[in-house]
Amino acid sequence: MPGTGLWRTKSVEQSIADTDEPDTRLRKDLTAWDLTVFGVAVVVGAGIFTVAASTAGDVAGPAVSLSFVFAAIACGLAALCYAEFASTVPAAGSAYTFSYATFGEFVAWILGWDLVLEFALAAAVVAKGWSGYLDQTTTLFGVRVPTVVHIGGIDFDWGAVLLVGVLCLLLAIGTKLSSRVSQVITAIKVAVVLFVIVLGIGYVNTDNYKPFVPPAAEASAGHTGLDQSLVSLILGGETSHFGVYGLLAGASIVFFAFIGFDIVATTAEETRNPQRAIPRGIIGSLSIVTVLYVAVSFVLTGMQSYKDLATKTLPDGTKQKANLATAFAAHGVDWAAKIIAVGALAGLTTVVMVLLLGQTRVLFAMSRDGLVPRGLARTGQHGTPVRATVLVAAVVAVAAGFFPATKLEEMVNVGTLFAFVLVSAGVLVLRRTRPDLPRAFRTPWVPVVPILAILTCVWLMLNLTVMTWVRFGLWMVAGVVVYFAYGRTHSVLARRQREGTEIAGG
Repeated sequence: MPGTGLWRTKSVEQSIADTDEPDTRLRKDLTAWDLTVFGVAVVVGAGIFTVAASTAGDVAGPAVSLSFVFAAIACGLAALCYAEFASTVPAAGSAYTFSYATFGEFVAWILGWDLVLEFALAAAVVAKGWSGYLDQTTTLFGVRVPTVVHIGGIDFDWGAVLLVGVLCLLLAIGTKLSSRVSQVITAIKVAVVLFVIVLGIGYVNTDNYKPFVPPAAEASAGHTGLDQSLVSLILGGETSHFGVYGLLAGASIVFFAFIGFDIVATTAEETRNPQRAIPRGIIGSLSIVTVLYVAVSFVLTGMQSYKDLATKTLPDGTKQKANLATAFAAHGVDWAAKIIAVGALAGLTTVVMVLLLGQTRVLFAMSRDGLVPRGLARTGQHGTPVRATVLVAAVVAVAAGFFPATKLEEMVNVGTLFAFVLVSAGVLVLRRTRPDLPRAFRTPWVPVVPILAILTCVWLMLNLTVMTWVRFGLWMVAGVVVYFAYGRTHSVLARRQREGTEIAGG
């Protein structure tokens, strides 16, 4: 039976029925191939082009390839749980919608608020990264076009704002068009990643792999206090800079490179055959990118000593992080740096687009449920939620245009891992409460796989910094305030329960 108050649940049947409301109906255009492209498009981007090199130099050393493996295992376990949920509840909203059917409205709101942190913040960070690469790319070709201008003492990143604006227009016109654009750009950046692997093998020096797991650095040189990992602090470690703690902390950081495969689940409502296409899209995209990531990180650390990949402080005090082009530049292969820069531009473009898509669909689902203003759920003539798309793009544009991107990757990571934990737990709950539901895809070895997914994700969360946990806690408190101030009293489910018009499950 549905709960009441904070714990009222929205039945799976009601979630599916809501997808047919005339004013909020999404067009079903996507196939399994489209979903796989979306997954690869959003995952192959900022993580591999930037995070791999800097994590090797600052945290994990050559063992960063193992960090990618550990992060991939956690994502793979969670992906199996996402696949079951998304094929069983083919409605927009992803983890938010799944939680509404299992844990109740309050937890669903918390998770929706958490996904805002994941998608919108990640989109702003990557948009700024795209703008920086645009500046670097034009410089490499001898016609530098600065993408940051100073207006009245404020730095304005027009490059990031321009990108968000163009992508907003594409998403408003139609998801299928966005998918076609993604296919072209994704093909380009995957080709560049393969180019990095093939060309880089010729410059690998096996001596650079020694020691594979560098000894832990002195506390004064590493991350201490609020900047060290939570598990390191709990277990009495002085630093999470290299050594075993560095390897584990590295897995929590490079997890950023995998963020986005769960966005495939947010498009379930727009998929022609979600029961078959969603599991294939999620698992297929994750498998592809895992192979690419491990290969790139292994080649990268073989080309150049991890010590040379460490973040450097420039004379003006700014930090310069290593990226994929760094190792090639060290070997004098400057022409390769140009190709990588162009590939990074392409890669980051699709990442921002799919992150905007994911955020819009979560906001759309929350709006249809009345937890945020219902007007945002209205769809336009192209079958897309234009109002929600414009609002999300405006918020991301402001964040990317005026705010510096520092310490944001870990904030995105903790939000994503939290969502993975709840989705994995939700599979266990729904198997007990609704064993009768038809499931086109069933997570194997339940309860083992969901429990392992929960444990691995919690472990990665514990390896994030203490300060990240503090910021995450403050964001969650703000979400609780917003729910009690607006969402609880405007809930469509609450109104239906009062009127006795909810569709019951079972």
